[in-house]
Amino acid sequence: MKIKSTKSYGTRADKLMKTWIQLFRSYHKIRAKETGYIHTFDLTMNQFQVLEVLYHRGDLTIGSITKLTMSTPGNTTVVVRNLKRDGYITTHTNEKDQRASILSIAPKGKDVIERLFPQHVKNFESYFEAFDDDDVETLFTLLRKLQKAQ
Repeated sequence: MKIKSTKSYGTRADKLMKTWIQLFRSYHKIRAKETGYIHTFDLTMNQFQVLEVLYHRGDLTIGSITKLTMSTPGNTTVVVRNLKRDGYITTHTNEKDQRASILSIAPKGKDVIERLFPQHVKNFESYFEAFDDDDVETLFTLLRKLQKAQ
């Protein structure tokens, strides 16, 4: 159903708002599909994000994980506690800062990421199949430019 706007804020502003809505809808559609896929491995999206960053970046502090996953410290702490409880990650004291812990992916966490990730990659290839390589490069460049401008 197409809804016609009754108020204009100018051609550029109207187009920018429509662009934001399309970006927002695309993100939520893809996120919902990936959340469903990740749930088949008995993980939440936040748990997956922590495991993924540890798998691809190596051992990290909770603060680093919070930044990389764009989460909040409180939420990351709860997710880490649950992953540790379930045997997906391990922690050890940071020798450089006794107040901080270093998190590592445990064999169970590595196993689930290695089983999950190949299809995760294929899923993203399918989400963007409407774009050729030049489109993907342009989209990436434009979104990075937008992010850096904020």
